[in-house]
Formats: sequence, C-alpha cells, structure tokens
Amino acid sequence: MKIFRGAKRRPKIKDAVLTLGNFDGLHLGHQKLIRKVAARARQLGLKSVVYTFEPHPLKVVAPHKSPPLILDAKDKAGLIGSFGIDCLIFARFTKEFAATHPREFVEKVLHKAFSVKEVWVGHDFSFGRGRAGTVGYLKELGGELGFKVFVVPAFKKGGHIVSSSRIRALIKEGGVKGASALLGRDYSIKGRVVKGMDIGKAMGFPTANLRVESELVPANGVYAAYAMVEGRRLPAVLNIGTAPTFGGRDRGVEVHLLDFDGDIYGKRMGVQFVKRLRDEKAFRSKEALVRQITKDADRARAILN
Repeated sequence: MKIFRGAKRRPKIKDAVLTLGNFDGLHLGHQKLIRKVAARARQLGLKSVVYTFEPHPLKVVAPHKSPPLILDAKDKAGLIGSFGIDCLIFARFTKEFAATHPREFVEKVLHKAFSVKEVWVGHDFSFGRGRAGTVGYLKELGGELGFKVFVVPAFKKGGHIVSSSRIRALIKEGGVKGASALLGRDYSIKGRVVKGMDIGKAMGFPTANLRVESELVPANGVYAAYAMVEGRRLPAVLNIGTAPTFGGRDRGVEVHLLDFDGDIYGKRMGVQFVKRLRDEKAFRSKEALVRQITKDADRARAILN
C-alpha cells in the first residue's frame, strides 16, 4: 500500500474506487466499509483508495470538542494496509480545508485527482463547509460528474450501532473487553518504559512504568493484558492509577510482566487490554497490597492462558 501525506505529493491514480472519512478507531463498521472498497476495486480491476484526514477535523475547527483518538495515524495506516487497500491518503486538515465547498472538493479531488468511478461512504457521512455535503448531494454530483455513490448501512453488534463515541465511552469506563469486541481487536496503548520509584520491585513485583503516548487511557484499575516489547507478546497484569496506598501521585500506568526477568528500561512498549480485574483502591498495609497483587497476577495468568 502506498501512503501519501499532505498536498505536496499526489498519487498518480486514475479510475479509483474510493472511500473517505475520519475512521477513528477503525472499528468493525469501518472495516466492513474498507473491505468492500478493496473487494470492489479488485472486481473492477481498479485501484482502491482510502482518503482520511490528519489531524482529526475537530482538533482544528473545535479543539474543545475534539475527542481523544482511539488510534494514531501510524497504527491506522498499518491496519488499513492489512485490508488490501492500494493507496492511503492522509489529507492535511486545516481551517482553509474546512472552508472548502463540497462541490469544489468533489470536482478537484474526487473527479480530477482520482477520476473516481465509485465512492463508498458510511450511513452518517457528510463533508465540506458546514458539513453541507450530504450523501444526497454527493449522489447528485456523482450523477453530474460520472461516478456512482454507494452507502454502507450502519454496522450493528448486540442490537446497537458500532460507533467511535460508544467505544470511547466504554474505554473511559474501563470496559476494555466490550470496546475490543466492537473494534475487532484488543484495545491498546503504547509508550516508552521509564524509571519509576521501584515500589513494585521492593514488594517482589517489579513493574515497567509506561510513559504513555496514546491519547485515550482506560479508567483507573487493574487489568489483565499483553505487553508487546521488541516483537514479543508477554502476559502481564497492570495498574492504572495514582498508587493511593503510598499516598497518591500523578496518574500512571505500571505494567508487571508475568514470569519475566529482563531489563526493558528505555524500550518502547505496547499494551493490549484483555479484561479489567478490579478497581484501584488503597490498602491498609503493604502486606495487604502484596496479597492482592498475588491474587491479581494469578487471575491474570488464568485469563491469558
């Protein structure tokens, strides 16, 4: 898959099957749409294109309303590539771009730049200045400029529409298992292992303190998870919170790798959440905390095995 960013490098693609949107999270609904585009392009012998935006439009037009991203651009690109897409466009979203009239965008980008033959969008799609570019208007322009528009119905799971806002709400509440079911993969965050206070090590449970780079971190609590370090997938139990037993501190993420003995300071780590085990709470003594961590580790092993 070829990746293009901004407006300086334009892909030489003609006669494309294209989808466009934010695709925050790349949940099951997004995946269904993108897979349809890839399959349709192969069927017609054309190129498949995903056109998305960087940064998220709300970060530009309404920063106070901008949600924490479920997925960063790098991971988004990796997932989209796995669906068989030929070309991924990260269009630079600016205030000037936001002011573009829907007709101008369709004529310059969809029609002239890509000579699209088909455009596939989700049920709630809109674009252009003031979100005036509705699906109906897109179909009208398609009829005028010679391309077809297909709308993929809302994807439902458990009787509810799968949406990025619902997934974010679950993650914020600690419902990582439910969020992962809607994403089609374990929800994950990533960062770098940094030096901590070595409290866990002193109790016999050394932890990797993760300086998190991801925008959306699950609710405080203890979780069974997998840690990804240098290509290895290691079972882990982790705590998100403020360490109230030791008087509290800034919110942090501490990862204890189960049955692992090695130096990972300074290394990059990804964490895949599997299940929330319990709330974070203050214990009356260090001994009581050690007993609870032992139980947490045993429970995590059982879940991950």
